[in-house]
Amino acid sequence: MGLAGVLFVCTVAAEAQTRQPARAPAAPPPARGLAVRGYGEAGMHWFAAADTFEAVLGSSSGPIFGGGVEALWNRRLSISFDLSRFQATGERVFVFNDEVFPLGIETKVNIVPMAVNVAYRLERPRQSLTPLVGGGVNWHRYSETSDFAADVEDVSATYTGVHALGGVEWRASRYLAVAGIGRWFSVRNALGEEPTSAAHVFDEHDLGGFDLRVRIVVGR
Repeated sequence: MGLAGVLFVCTVAAEAQTRQPARAPAAPPPARGLAVRGYGEAGMHWFAAADTFEAVLGSSSGPIFGGGVEALWNRRLSISFDLSRFQATGERVFVFNDEVFPLGIETKVNIVPMAVNVAYRLERPRQSLTPLVGGGVNWHRYSETSDFAADVEDVSATYTGVHALGGVEWRASRYLAVAGIGRWFSVRNALGEEPTSAAHVFDEHDLGGFDLRVRIVVGR
């Protein structure tokens, strides 16, 4: 073999040593199976029956607090159950020609929403923000009591409704996340059953509304 041949062989060998092998396509992240987490939340609720709650409580919105438990399947599908509470004090009123007349009788309104939620999470590898969207079924336990009211004047009942939700979750650490959640509730035929009630006069029968909550999640 001549000098040219030797140089050709050496050149090919050097290129083979320095050439990087082609990278294989990145494997998809392994399935994470089932994970269970707990959360607490607080926020504001705006009632659909705005005139009714404005007349009785002096405001159509108020703070709401709660918590729940959530099961995640492969970090994508979320099924959760939560319970929250709204409580406020106002007074009984009489409405005539859309004018509200306070009766000076203190009344306490207590609402306990219980909800089953199903959501799809748009989680992506190496991303700390996860959008989510879903909906579910809820049960609202509603009670209205006054110190000097007869038993027939007090209200206590449970109503069923549906809701839609959306939000975004920020992963702060391995076991802690913070989320902002918005939920729209529809709880039809829950108010205005008594012909003398403010809800009946204002023709407002939906106990639902809209709320925004900040959620603290503990777990993976």
